[in-house]
Amino acid sequence: MKLQVVLPDEAADADPRLLVELAQQAETLGYDTAWLPDHLLPPAEYGPVYGGVFEPLVTMGWLAAATTRIRFGTSVLVLPMRSPFVVAKQVATLQRLSGGRITLGVGIGWDEREFTAVGADFRSRAARTDEAIALLRHLFRAGRGPFEGRWYGFGTGVFEPRPDGPVPVMTGGVTDAALRRAARYADVWQGVGLDPKEFGERLAYLRACTDGRTVSAGTRIDWHGPERTVGEAALIAEAFRNAGAEQLAVHFGDPDGYARRMAAFARATRAARATA
Repeated sequence: MKLQVVLPDEAADADPRLLVELAQQAETLGYDTAWLPDHLLPPAEYGPVYGGVFEPLVTMGWLAAATTRIRFGTSVLVLPMRSPFVVAKQVATLQRLSGGRITLGVGIGWDEREFTAVGADFRSRAARTDEAIALLRHLFRAGRGPFEGRWYGFGTGVFEPRPDGPVPVMTGGVTDAALRRAARYADVWQGVGLDPKEFGERLAYLRACTDGRTVSAGTRIDWHGPERTVGEAALIAEAFRNAGAEQLAVHFGDPDGYARRMAAFARATRAARATA
């Protein structure tokens, strides 16, 4: 199971230099991917509910320039709030500049107030997300039109730079509809808010929907230290691995102590696996 981190990007006074330091340390510790959240115009202050003070795609470019191996991804970019043509250009550029280290995590969004604030339609967000993913894959693969959809389309035009290889797409969500979306469009599914038993059940449903497609499965947890020991957190990680998780992303809480907790968790999970 690959260990991943969710970088602390919630505070309005967040230090961008700290994100670089944490990404570099995560790379040194052997973490596979660093994720960044996304909110464009939330109805309340940035914090535990609304993460993403720094625009994630811009930030990923900056962090990729300061690292060499670790991957970067969005968890998750609210795709129906954006032009998929612009997102495609940004992601393809990032993929080329980073040497192929980008995973595009997308979601449909959940707060209607934020959609209203940016002038995006809330009701059609799921269908527009599906079509936008299809458009992104078309642009990455073909680089030319035509593409005809209900919301997005073009007849002529040249798209560059096309990625040298596939850009993995990650989707989240745990409802039946979200899992069907992952089965049809995603390379990676990230189930959040589930215990290991529930994760295994939702993963079984996903596998039943894929019709033979390979969709990698992972989850995300928080470990801030006080509520449980690092050993207990490592045992939870092992339980998710036994339930079928191939990736585990961890948010280590406030920036103060984040690096220390990230290192402790990496050591503890290695030790737990060695004795399992």
